[in-house]
Amino acid sequence: MAYRLCQNLRHPLVPPLKFSMKATRTSKLFVQNCMLDPRESRKLVLEVKEKLQKEYHSLPVGKNGRDDEDMILWFLKDRKFSVEDAVAKLTKAIKWRQEFKVSELSEELVKNVAQTGKAYVHDFLDVNDRPVLIVEASKHFPAMQDPAEDEKLCVFMIEKALQKLPTGKEDILGIFDLRGFGTDNADLKFLTFLLALCHQIN
Repeated sequence: MAYRLCQNLRHPLVPPLKFSMKATRTSKLFVQNCMLDPRESRKLVLEVKEKLQKEYHSLPVGKNGRDDEDMILWFLKDRKFSVEDAVAKLTKAIKWRQEFKVSELSEELVKNVAQTGKAYVHDFLDVNDRPVLIVEASKHFPAMQDPAEDEKLCVFMIEKALQKLPTGKEDILGIFDLRGFGTDNADLKFLTFLLALCHQIN
C-alpha cells in the first residue's frame, strides 16, 4: 500500500484529503490548492497575521508559529483564501503542536521505538524528488510496545520527511509494506490516532 502525501510549503499538518482505494493496494492522498495573484496573497497573509496577533496573542511565534508567513500562506491556500477559515484552522493546528510537543521530538527521544525498524525515512529521494517514508507493518507489535512512543515516532517521521523536501516540491511518498502482516500487528488504537492526526486541523 502506498500513499502520496502532497504537503505544500513543508508543513506537516495534513489538510482535507481526497482518498481513493484500488484493488492494487495503492492509495493516493492529495490536495489541490487554488492560486491567487502574489500581491493579493501577500495582503491576505498580513491580514491573517494581524488577526492572529490580536486575537491569539498567546500562541507561539517563529517557525510553525502564528507569525510564520509560509505556514499562513499554506493554510490560506488550503482554505481557498478565506481569512476566517484559515485563522480557525491554523489556530487549531498550532495548539495541537503545542499540546503534542512536536518541537521537542528528536532522534534521541524516539530512538528505542525507531530501532524496531518499523518506520524510517529513506536516505534518498525517489525519481520524482520526493522524500520517502517507509512503514513495515510486520514489525509493529502493539501488545509489546508503548502506544505513546509509537505516536511520537509517527509524528517525528512525518516531520523528518517534510524537512527533506527540496525547494519547490510538495509531495511525500509513503510506502506501507504489508508483507508478513498478521493479527499480532493489527492496531486499531494507532490507526485511530493516525486518522485523527490526518484530520487534526479540519
